[in-house]
Amino acid sequence: MTAIHASRSDAVTAAEQEHQERVRRLAGECMVVLENHGVLPLAAPCKVALFGNGARATVKGGTGSGDVNARRVVTIEEGLEAAGFTVTTKDWLDAQQALTERDYRDYWARTEAEAARIGQEPMFVSWADPFVPQEIAPFSAAADPAGDTALFVLARNSGEGADRYHKPGDYQLLPGEKALLETLGKSYERVIVLLNVGGVVDVPAIAATPGVGALVLIGQSGAVGGHAVADVLLGKTEPSGRLAATWARRYEDYPAAATFSHNNGQWNEEYYTEGIYVGYRYFDTFGVEPFYPFGYGLGYTTFAQRVDAATADAEQVRLTVTVTNTGARPGREVVQVYASAPYHTLEKPWQQLVAFAKTPVLAPGEHRQLTLTFPLTRLESYDPDRAAYLLEAGRYTIRVGHHSRDTVPALYIDLDGDALTKIVKKICPLDCELPLRTRRETRPHPELAVEGAPVVVLHAADIATRRVTYAGEPDPLPAPPTDHCITMEEVRAGKWTLEQLVAQLTVEEMADLCVGTAREGQEGADSIIGAAALTVPGAAGDTSVRLAYRGVTNMVNADGPAGLRLAPHFRVTAQGRILAPSKAFSEYAVDFPPRQPGDTDYYQYCTAIPVASLLACSWDLDLIEAMGDLVGEEMTRFGIRVWLAPGMNIQRDPLCGRNFEYFSEDPLLSGLCAAADVRGVQRHSGAGACIKHFFANNQEDNRMSVNEHIGEQALREIYLRNFAEAITAGNPQCLMTSYNLVNGVHTANSYDAITAFAREENGFSGYVMTDWSTSSARITAQVSRPDAYYPCASSPACIRAGNDLQMPGTQENIDDIVAAVQDGSLPLGYLQRCALRILQAL
Repeated sequence: MTAIHASRSDAVTAAEQEHQERVRRLAGECMVVLENHGVLPLAAPCKVALFGNGARATVKGGTGSGDVNARRVVTIEEGLEAAGFTVTTKDWLDAQQALTERDYRDYWARTEAEAARIGQEPMFVSWADPFVPQEIAPFSAAADPAGDTALFVLARNSGEGADRYHKPGDYQLLPGEKALLETLGKSYERVIVLLNVGGVVDVPAIAATPGVGALVLIGQSGAVGGHAVADVLLGKTEPSGRLAATWARRYEDYPAAATFSHNNGQWNEEYYTEGIYVGYRYFDTFGVEPFYPFGYGLGYTTFAQRVDAATADAEQVRLTVTVTNTGARPGREVVQVYASAPYHTLEKPWQQLVAFAKTPVLAPGEHRQLTLTFPLTRLESYDPDRAAYLLEAGRYTIRVGHHSRDTVPALYIDLDGDALTKIVKKICPLDCELPLRTRRETRPHPELAVEGAPVVVLHAADIATRRVTYAGEPDPLPAPPTDHCITMEEVRAGKWTLEQLVAQLTVEEMADLCVGTAREGQEGADSIIGAAALTVPGAAGDTSVRLAYRGVTNMVNADGPAGLRLAPHFRVTAQGRILAPSKAFSEYAVDFPPRQPGDTDYYQYCTAIPVASLLACSWDLDLIEAMGDLVGEEMTRFGIRVWLAPGMNIQRDPLCGRNFEYFSEDPLLSGLCAAADVRGVQRHSGAGACIKHFFANNQEDNRMSVNEHIGEQALREIYLRNFAEAITAGNPQCLMTSYNLVNGVHTANSYDAITAFAREENGFSGYVMTDWSTSSARITAQVSRPDAYYPCASSPACIRAGNDLQMPGTQENIDDIVAAVQDGSLPLGYLQRCALRILQAL
């Protein structure tokens, strides 16, 4: 029988408790104070009138494979009461709970009916249409005469498989929410609004409500969020978060709003006409005033920043900044550095983030000097005509400040000529005409020189140029000089090389290795997608066990990125069969079969950490690395080899259903956050992280068949740069390709992206896997929209592109690979290299 790593006891372990406490301590530091008119922090626990659909139905994280089956969720109500608050609106909460439960029963009945109609698991239908209460119980202030403080918790949820909507109950407020907020503003001296959301919502409508005294983005902070929120309200934890995305005055202000996903009535083609102007790059360049800018956050105190020194040479820029706490409470500040490049021929944003650092907790009056150093190449742009990254001649302004709309020039760099920094080749060519937004559409930004800011003159001739060398078609591996069956033990002992072992494998064995388990016709093949592992119940899948005779073990993969997604409870029969029915993944699915003599119950409770969109608001790479370290500990505890996380796609538009899994709209912040997460996981021997989804997975509607049309400059500067940063700063073991096509080619089949960009240009040394069922025609047809017309990815093309592992795999995938090698359309060397990289990971 397969070794079981789970516990036979259902009791809370010391390790589980310690992890919950760790999340509680750190989650509050990610939260962002958006408005505070002398209301927060509260001096002591008090009587509080509690409202909102998130008060009892607090959302710990989004749905789908990014969900975590935690033991329980500490709601806002529970957290407040545990901290000593008295909740005075129990009657309203009971009435709201009754409405919510009724609506949920109706919702689940519709979900099951839809699942039956299309022949899919109800759980997956619910992923694409997560439940959010749509009715708000009425309230009269006369029902609560006791207190002067009201808390309103606005909750929203989303998940993979569908995008959000610009409508009431999602991006917009429900009429009942508006009416209730207005009533509270008239009835209570202090009204605090908590945003229990994974992405952007219509905050102007909230902030404009008379009487709202504080507004806090608490995000989706994991299973102990209620405790973390109570700590923040009382000032036991200082909320030092800063926004990782721009919050607009109107949804229509976002550059892709008119055509994003379902907004223009079609789902098959997405045209990135905004080019590089994403998020604050657009708002700042084109003079669109945001409601809350990128990098904004208040905290409970104030800070002053002073640049002490600033210099640059041909390799790096170095700044020394003193931060002083000028307020009356302790707190932490984020120093943000932006750069404005000269605008000549290439499109450039008015400014872009190039560095940041966060202070430790500073007491009132205390100061701390920070040194921020970043490579000069962070100032570069990509020129598609020259197929090169370069620094154009002219003046570069380095700005330091509190957020993107509050910076001052700290350094001027004058470059005397164009400097090529990296010469590459053109990749992922456009498959259509794509008119791109240009900065010439807007008025120039006035540049006012700052007296005293130093000027550094750099010479283009002193700046190094790197020319990338690209390999051609790989030759077949030479056969070893032996008929002896080489094993992994012998490879580890140095008797033979891994290349020699691979050279002995048959085409069928290598094809099997490059296709995951849970194929049709196998035991366990009926496992649901996303929970198809044969050895660790609830894990997403694992690699082949066919080469066990050579000592090759399997690698178990578990979903993320808000913690490990496993079955919290499973059973093993006396015969060694593992039972983990879908009750383990969905509260409303079938339960276990009747218990039989000799059955043993096992438990594997994992910790739900804050979602990535909230973690990024910490702007604290050490904090994010600590969260990765927590996950790595649980991986070793439960026998997980690869964590399918972190997710790190760009938040191109607020309505992407999976934005809660992604860090930011900015590629540098996204990439560095992901790298920190990876480093935390991979501190643990045998634990590997898999960054995803590579690349441009920015739309969930029709995600397996949508073709994203993107120009090469935007690809390299926005949608691929985040992955380049994560690869170079984090060295992840694995990379997962996305479902979508880019410029007519499935990312899983993109040699340009996988081999040329990730491996040859940026040094990725791990292995690449597909997202689940990317190369399955049956699954693609089942989950795509009826009007979708792009077929699934090709299995042989995956191998040629360097996409080593196809998960969870079908026999058809194996047959297609073998046939392609046999007819010569797939040279053997490509398949051998894919097999080699998988075995290297083992």
